[in-house]
Formats: sequence, C-alpha cells, structure tokens
Amino acid sequence: MSREYMSPEDIEKKSMAIIEKEMGKINCLFEEKQIIKRVIHTTVDVNFGKSLIFHPLAVETGLQAIKKGKTIVTDVHMVKSGIRAYDLEEFGNKILCFFDKDKKELNPDNIPRAVLAMKKAGESLNDSIVVIGNAPTALFELIDMIKSGGVKPALIIGMPVGFVGAAESKEELQHLDIPYITINGRRGGSTVAAAILNALIKIAKGYE
Repeated sequence: MSREYMSPEDIEKKSMAIIEKEMGKINCLFEEKQIIKRVIHTTVDVNFGKSLIFHPLAVETGLQAIKKGKTIVTDVHMVKSGIRAYDLEEFGNKILCFFDKDKKELNPDNIPRAVLAMKKAGESLNDSIVVIGNAPTALFELIDMIKSGGVKPALIIGMPVGFVGAAESKEELQHLDIPYITINGRRGGSTVAAAILNALIKIAKGYE
C-alpha cells in the first residue's frame, strides 16, 4: 500500500488554517496573534496559546532586541537547542546558556544549578532576551537580580513549568517593570519558550 504525503510546507499551511479557525477572533496585536498561533502549533492546545500574557511593550522590545543583535540567554540547554539559531545569523545574536549539564561544578552550598546559571550569566543579562522554559528557580533568581538593581534584561520570556514555584514565579514576573511574555499557572515548558522566541525571530525576518 502506497501513501501520499504532504510536504512540510503544506502541512504547516494546513495546520495554521486549522488553528486560525479553531482559535476564532481574539483582541490582540497582529504580532501577538502570530506568537499565539505558534504556541498553539507547538502544544496542539488552543486554550494554552490564547492564555499567553503579553506586557504592552513585549513584542516591540523583543523585535528591537533581535534586530539589534542583542544576546539571548536561556535557563537550560533544551531551550537553547530549540531556538532557530540559523535565522539569527543576519542579526548576529549570541545564544548563551550557563547551566552546568555535567554536575562537575563545585557547589558546596548545594544551590540549584538553574540559580547558579543565572548568577553566572551576570552582565550578559543586561539588554538581553532571557528565555526561561524549565526552572522556576531560574526565574526567581532573575527576578531577585533585577530587584536588586544588578541586571536589566530587555525582555523576559517566562515559561517555567511544574508543580512547585512555576505559578508563583510567573506571578512575580508580572509585577516587574520589564517587558515579559508569560502565562498564569503551572503550564509552560522549554518547547513553548523556544516557540515564542522563534515566532519573534520569524516576525523580525519578515516571515510572518
């Protein structure tokens, strides 16, 4: 039995048409809608995408940071690996992740490695896009660093996931005077965080 397969481009086009129909009309910026659609495409969950929360300056700030070649910092390597690095070549953005995968780092105080990653990022966080898709502890640490006046990112994509700390860290994020894209509650994840940034990259390149 032979099968006929659609091309990846046709599959994506058809998927987006289905998403457009199922999500219905929503009151948001055109660019925000493109991001929402990408999250729905990634999660196959219309309500997930429609629940995204955008700071009023999030999209504008994120696009400017991408086009100006600002650094992108991720909490874990899974987020970094999901970013369309090849589409950033014309802008010159660096993608950095300071999470120690090998557990070889000296850590006598047993500080969570995601916290250490934010601490090691240090000044790299200034004017950067910070993409957090895994660890609530990374977002908590980033928030503390911002409140202490130590760093000031351009945009925070805050999508940590889990039963402990994820909802609370995202709630604290929304009280910062820094642009963010997030969602309430426990939901999140590395693939979603990367999808949000990738949507911004595609918009910056004029793909959408």
